[in-house]
Amino acid sequence: MAKTDKKIRIFSALEVANICGVVNQTAINWIKNGYLKAFTTPGGQYRVYSEDLVDFLHSRGMRMPEELQKILAEQMTVNSLIIVDDDPDLNEMVKRTLAERYPGFTIYQAFDGFDAGRIIAEVKPGLVLLDIDLPGVDGHQLCRRIKQDPNLGNPIVVSISGLDDPSEREQILKEGADAFVAKPLDMSALADCIDELIAKRA
Repeated sequence: MAKTDKKIRIFSALEVANICGVVNQTAINWIKNGYLKAFTTPGGQYRVYSEDLVDFLHSRGMRMPEELQKILAEQMTVNSLIIVDDDPDLNEMVKRTLAERYPGFTIYQAFDGFDAGRIIAEVKPGLVLLDIDLPGVDGHQLCRRIKQDPNLGNPIVVSISGLDDPSEREQILKEGADAFVAKPLDMSALADCIDELIAKRA
């Protein structure tokens, strides 16, 4: 089984409290009040991605603790991606273009939602280029699964669709996608979008 290219750190509410120098209940209140983004484990415990903790600290004007800075420095950069699109010609064209743009990346391909889910669980890519209109498991379902599964390391998700519909865009972004790009794809604009998201993640 391939190893993920990222070491995403996930914190408990108590660890967040210790890092920020507050009591545990304060960290829990931040989460409950929607200030700090978190997910819940099957056992009902809160967990926070390191990047969401960073966003929270920035939004509140709080200093970045040295411990968190060290953890972030240890997180590896994105260096793999998967293209999920049921159009073989488009999928292959995107692969060729991105392989030229990112020669050091490992690029995977999937042509339906089921295959994509299997590959993503196995290789844990750093970025998912996700068509919304897929046979089997559609892009909406897949995006939710990706973002809700902490074992996948919270990959960047760029959704693509031939329906440049504001409601479609709004829905997929609510489901956790980091960006939405309409078809027909402008490959230069798509690559710029990916660059920006990778830089933000790094």
